[in-house]
Amino acid sequence: MKNLCVLGATGSIGKSTLDVVRRHPDLYNIIAISGHSNWRLLLEQASEFKPDFVVVSDPVHAKTLEAELGHLDLDSTVLSGADSLEYIASLYTVDIVMAAIVGAAGLQANLAAARSGKRVLLANKESLVMSGALFMDAVAEGGAELLPIDSEHNAIYQCLPTSYRCGQRPSKDVSKVLLTASGGPFRSMTQVELERVSPEQACAHPNWSMGRKISVDSASLMNKGLELIEACWLFNIAPKDIEVVVHPQSIVHSMVSYIDGSVIAQMGQPDMRTPIAYGMAWPERIESGAQHLSFNSIKDLQFETPNHALFPCLGLAVEAFNKGGVAPAFLNAANEIAVDAFLKGKIRFVDIPDIIERVVANAPSTPLTDLQTVLCADDQARQLATQYLTKNRQARAI
Repeated sequence: MKNLCVLGATGSIGKSTLDVVRRHPDLYNIIAISGHSNWRLLLEQASEFKPDFVVVSDPVHAKTLEAELGHLDLDSTVLSGADSLEYIASLYTVDIVMAAIVGAAGLQANLAAARSGKRVLLANKESLVMSGALFMDAVAEGGAELLPIDSEHNAIYQCLPTSYRCGQRPSKDVSKVLLTASGGPFRSMTQVELERVSPEQACAHPNWSMGRKISVDSASLMNKGLELIEACWLFNIAPKDIEVVVHPQSIVHSMVSYIDGSVIAQMGQPDMRTPIAYGMAWPERIESGAQHLSFNSIKDLQFETPNHALFPCLGLAVEAFNKGGVAPAFLNAANEIAVDAFLKGKIRFVDIPDIIERVVANAPSTPLTDLQTVLCADDQARQLATQYLTKNRQARAI
C-alpha cells in the first residue's frame, strides 16, 4: 500500500489522480489533499477518501471546511496557507506526492517533497521553469524519485532506455527528442483572426480537458515553451536537442529519435489518467480508466512545423532559457499575469507575447542561488508585467 499526498486535488490533474486511486483501493491510500478555494469539492473528496490532512488556501474557507467535516464525523485535520502545503508534502507517512498545483504557487511545496525524498509526480512545470537547477539539486540531495506527469514528458520518459532516470543525460544513442504539440484551437487562424479571439474560444481545447490558464497557454504555444524548458531540465539536454512538432490529433504524445534512424513514439488516447497511472505504479503498470487506442478508427496522423511568426511565445521561452538565471522565472511570471488579464477581458490574446517579451527583456543577469532569489524575481516580474498592462490599456484607450 502506497500513501499519497495530492497537491491541487480540486484541479483536473488532481481529480484524475483520485480517479486512478479510486480504481485501486488495495494499492493506494490518500494521506493528504489540498485545494485553493473550492472547499466544497475538498469536502466531497475528504468524505470519500478520508485523508489525515486537508489544506485549503483561505483561512476562512478552512474554518468552514473544518466545521462541515465535523458534521460528517470526519477527523481530518484542516490546515491553511503555503507552509501547510510544505508540511503535507514532506510528511514521513507520505510515499508519493502528486505535484499538481498550477503556476508558481506550488514551487515551495514541490521543493519540500523533493528534499524529503518522496516519489514526486511532477505535473507542475513551473517548478522547473522557475528554479530548474535548484529543483534538480533538491531531487538529488533528497534522493527523491522524479517522474514527469505532463503527457509529453511522460511519453519521452517512456521512450528513453528503461535504465534512464530524470536528471541524467541521455545516452549517446539518443539523437533528438521530439516534443509534440496539439497546436491548440487557433493553429489555422490568421493574425487578424487572432486579434479577435475571446477567452471562451481560447479555453475550448479540441482534444484535452484542462484548466483555463493551461488552455490559454496551449492556444498561445507558451505551454509548449514552458514544456521545452521543463524537458531541458528533466532530461539534461539543450533546446537544440529538442524539436517541437505540431500534431493536431494528440495521439502521439512525444517521440525519441535514435542515431540508427529509429524513432520510438508513445501513443494513446488524450487522457491524463494514463501518465498519472504510469507515474503512480512505475516501474509496473496499472489500469488507468483511459480508453484503449483503436488503430482501425484512426483516419489520419498529421505533423506540422510550428508557426513561430503567429505564435512567438515558443521562441520567447527558448530565449529565456538560453539567457539563464532568473529569465525563465520572469517569463513564467509575466505569462501568468498576462493570461490572467486576457481571461478577464483586459487585453487581447495577441497582447500576451508582447507583455512577456517586454518583461523578459528587463530580466537582470542574476544567477539562481537560492529560493529567495527565485521568489524575488517572480515578484519583480509580476510588478513589471502589471505596469505594462496598465500602459497597454492606456495606449488602447487613446
